[in-house]
Amino acid sequence: MEIVVWIGAALSVMGLCGIVYSIVAVARAKRANLPDAELRARISKILPINLGALFVSMIGLMAVIVGVMLG
Repeated sequence: MEIVVWIGAALSVMGLCGIVYSIVAVARAKRANLPDAELRARISKILPINLGALFVSMIGLMAVIVGVMLG
């Protein structure tokens, strides 16, 4: 079950990288001083990336927990 723990850890790291990317992208959009409509459009494009990264991170953490419990 050690492989499940390592796969889960890798998924969690990938999810964390996606979350950090989302934070940086939103911060850049806010610093660009865009009009409200353009800012909302840019943030709405980033939202699915953020949600996907959270999902991947959650699945990775679940895999780590399952691997630890079974191993």
